[in-house]
Amino acid sequence: MMSQAENPVALTEIMAEIGRNARIGARALALATPEQKRTALLTAAGAINAHRKAILGANAKDMAAARTKGISAAFLDRLELTDARIDGIVEAVKTIAELPDPVGSIIAEWDRPNGLHIERVRTPLGVIGVIFESRPNVTADAGALAIKSGNAVILRGGSDSFHSSHALVDCILDGLHLAGLPVECVQLVPTTDRAAVGEMLKGLDGNIDVIVPRGGKTLVARVQADARVPVFAHLEGLVHVYIDKSADLDKAVAVTLNAKMRRTGVCGAAETLLVHQDVVATHLRPIINALLAKGCEIRGDAAVMAMIPQATAATEQDWRTEYEDAIISVKVVDSLEAAIAHIEKYSSHHTEAIIAEDPAAVEKFFNEIDSAILVHNASTQFADGGEFGFGGEIGIATGKMHARGPVGVEQLTSFKYRVRGTGQTRP
Repeated sequence: MMSQAENPVALTEIMAEIGRNARIGARALALATPEQKRTALLTAAGAINAHRKAILGANAKDMAAARTKGISAAFLDRLELTDARIDGIVEAVKTIAELPDPVGSIIAEWDRPNGLHIERVRTPLGVIGVIFESRPNVTADAGALAIKSGNAVILRGGSDSFHSSHALVDCILDGLHLAGLPVECVQLVPTTDRAAVGEMLKGLDGNIDVIVPRGGKTLVARVQADARVPVFAHLEGLVHVYIDKSADLDKAVAVTLNAKMRRTGVCGAAETLLVHQDVVATHLRPIINALLAKGCEIRGDAAVMAMIPQATAATEQDWRTEYEDAIISVKVVDSLEAAIAHIEKYSSHHTEAIIAEDPAAVEKFFNEIDSAILVHNASTQFADGGEFGFGGEIGIATGKMHARGPVGVEQLTSFKYRVRGTGQTRP
């Protein structure tokens, strides 16, 4: 690891060299065969499995350092690797390896009256910069998805996951080497100096084509404000679960509990619960009791406070807060329209769920809410590229240009047009 007191001139040149190498790697990957990329990823998965002891040892160093800083439990949960989580990483890389290769696939084709045949064909984006904080699995997901989609990737992990990320990247490089692909296709920034982030946001002399931030609100806000290249990102996950008047009680309890408490620190975790007034008497207390039993703090409006003695009063700020912790804001609404209005006002347009048996209510919810992911009668924690069948994700995008929702291999491609003629000229 380079010194934290890095010479600014030296750091700029080091980052520029990383950018130049990435562009070379991107050219090689864009021309790589599907079998080369599959071999690289399957080999990487095997290496991660074989070297799990070293990976867990590296993660233990990161965890120990994080604990000495007094890091929150949610942060530690995101940082920690276990045998089960390494199993998940291995399976994700294998799944990505076996996905259909997107590069060169024809998205659409048609014939014109003049005889021209036009094809829209998937192509790699080029070089992806991923700036992330405490999630070591992002290292493997980003590396694997980039390779499969024919893109080079520059990974800048946070200091908290530095050792874990290095151990995982070493395994990915084994795969690239065995497949005959340049190791420059996947590069980990060799310093935790924050100035390296600034260099990436400038685009490394035009060598970064898109930036993907994975981390807290402060990091993502900085990237979105300062980046000189396109960004795939979500600022925060203000996720809502709405219990409709037609909701089945058992589904409402099970789904809400999982959406909030399965893992409180993930971006798909529910932060606000909205309950239709017509089912408050039957549904509210069972849902809240299930949350309380798992140690969740309840912050409610007046109607909730009147029914739940353990609840504290929700403030205006609570409706705007991504807790990433065992806390949920709860509000009673008098209609589906009121629920939609609340979500429209406070949502970060990440993920929203409706628990309902009325098809008309579901269709209205789906049609009128403009979030990246909408869920019916299922947990919001399915907002994940792996659960979508993408193998993994580089991130979840909430913007409206190019990529939206989980960013997998197809979202990491652009397209070009191939026009085939037989000698036509334009009059």
